[in-house]
Amino acid sequence: MKILVTGGLGFIGSHTVVELQDKGFEVVIVDDCSNASEEVLEGISSISGQMPIFEKLNLREKERVQEFFKRHQDIKGIIHFAASKAVGESVEKPLLYYENNLHSLIYLLKWMSEKGGAFIFSSSCTVYGQADEMPITEDAPVKPAESPYGNTKQMGEEILRDTCTVTPELKAIALRYFNPIGAHPSAKIGELPIGVPQNLVPFITQTGIGLRPELSVFGNDYPTRDGTCVRDYIHVVDLARAHVVALERILNTKQQSNYEIFNLGTGKGSTVLEVIDSFQKVSGKELNYKIVDRRPGDITEAYADTTKANRILGWKAQSTLDDAMRSAWDWELKIRRGNS
Repeated sequence: MKILVTGGLGFIGSHTVVELQDKGFEVVIVDDCSNASEEVLEGISSISGQMPIFEKLNLREKERVQEFFKRHQDIKGIIHFAASKAVGESVEKPLLYYENNLHSLIYLLKWMSEKGGAFIFSSSCTVYGQADEMPITEDAPVKPAESPYGNTKQMGEEILRDTCTVTPELKAIALRYFNPIGAHPSAKIGELPIGVPQNLVPFITQTGIGLRPELSVFGNDYPTRDGTCVRDYIHVVDLARAHVVALERILNTKQQSNYEIFNLGTGKGSTVLEVIDSFQKVSGKELNYKIVDRRPGDITEAYADTTKANRILGWKAQSTLDDAMRSAWDWELKIRRGNS
């Protein structure tokens, strides 16, 4: 069965491709390589023993998207990762985020609503804003977004829900996940942002190896146990496997409705300083960091109640924070030093 993975050369996408191929799916990757490299294909094929089909394509280009689907009429499902995703950058460049994240989704759904099939949407815990209670359940109110990035995820879910309402042939799941980190245990694929990292863990590992002189910790005056922000950090392989489980739920017609939402996380929050401590423990290196002012768009804490995903999907995160940080460091060592 042929499955399209948009943004499939990216961090989460590439790991999901590996898991899909391991389950016997035929994968087609679409990526514009704006924040990824075609070299990732070699890592994917080395792990899985299969080279996925790849087309370099910007999903904002409506005519090219239409031409792509004419060539791939037999696609039965889409896992949609292709989106700009940095909170800070979205505050600085809101129009870029609205264009990238909404146009691509709309063009994919226009085709899928005509053909029917499975659609997995890469959503985010940012839709909750600063939730009133922890841990966050799927029933928590969706609050006004703290950033344009978060707003695109809220709007994306609304677009998907409204489309499903009038298109019973379209069956979709929105996965609201928390903070993916780590790398494949083979160290053949991992998080490799182009330019300055926008996420915490690659900035930590790049600082640890000397590529960055110093890590900035944005604020230590939050009402948390050590004053730094709390997030739910989930190993990317656990997250990738959840996407495959969600896809199989749709394909096996086990959905309770044609649009469902699940949180994906570990159910445990870690502070920025605890993530730094974990890195120092698994790497044996002391990290150079300093406390700076808060960053616009950041919320105080967010961690998941994963009961629904555990019960209905039969999925649960398996890896610890130390596991994830160790794999991220192994990946950093390999790509910078050529170590295995």
